[in-house]
Amino acid sequence: MTSNPDSAEITLENHPDDNRLAVLRLHRPPVNALNQHMWDQVADIAAALHKSTTIRAVVITGGARHFAAGADIKEMVDLSPADFDRRNRVLQHAFHLIATAPQIVVAAINGVALGGGFELALAADFRIAGRSAVLGLPEVTLGIIPGSGGTQRLSRIAGIATAKDLILSGRRILADEALRLGTVDQLVDDADVFDTAVEKALTFARGPLALRYAKQAIDSGFDLPIDSALALEADLITRCFASDDGRLGLRSFLDDGPGKAAFRGR
Repeated sequence: MTSNPDSAEITLENHPDDNRLAVLRLHRPPVNALNQHMWDQVADIAAALHKSTTIRAVVITGGARHFAAGADIKEMVDLSPADFDRRNRVLQHAFHLIATAPQIVVAAINGVALGGGFELALAADFRIAGRSAVLGLPEVTLGIIPGSGGTQRLSRIAGIATAKDLILSGRRILADEALRLGTVDQLVDDADVFDTAVEKALTFARGPLALRYAKQAIDSGFDLPIDSALALEADLITRCFASDDGRLGLRSFLDDGPGKAAFRGR
């Protein structure tokens, strides 16, 4: 992808160790504020992930000091309500596509992840943060609310009480509290965040096709009535059973014991 004149850019590139892992990188110095050009890029990249037949895991990363400092307020302030609604739905839909992507997504959070930046991290399946990370949804301090999934994903990830605490106060939290509240899954030294995220993501990239179906069963079944969720689960396990990986894994268990299958991802 090419950058626009103010150097706002989001790229998606294969990791050199394994082309089944892709790295989605935010780049807009100095703080990775997400302008509308980047909103469109996220939407395009997320749509491409849904169509990919080779990418099986994704790491999202920003800068060493700023994962993403939220939306660019300067661009938003003069929009009409109708224009804002139209543009906000682009970003909300883009993050929804990230959250529902068939790949396993790991957010590598260094530094500040606020507003839309935190909402992007919440769209990932896992969040690995540096010990100096600062996270929050401060939108109420601007007279608005999180509009790219924050009110919905935070409550599902960390519970309604935590979501109300953070969203209604608009307060920022440090990494230790974020781990305690369940808004991040793992803390590591700042210098190790990206490598740790890549290591985790590679285990998924090299795993069976069943990982994709397991994610779908968990996420799609969460809000369904139990009967419908179980029907979904039954359908997806049959797809696993019919796949090359399913046949290989079952046969490998009988021939070689557990954990020995070399899955092909199909």
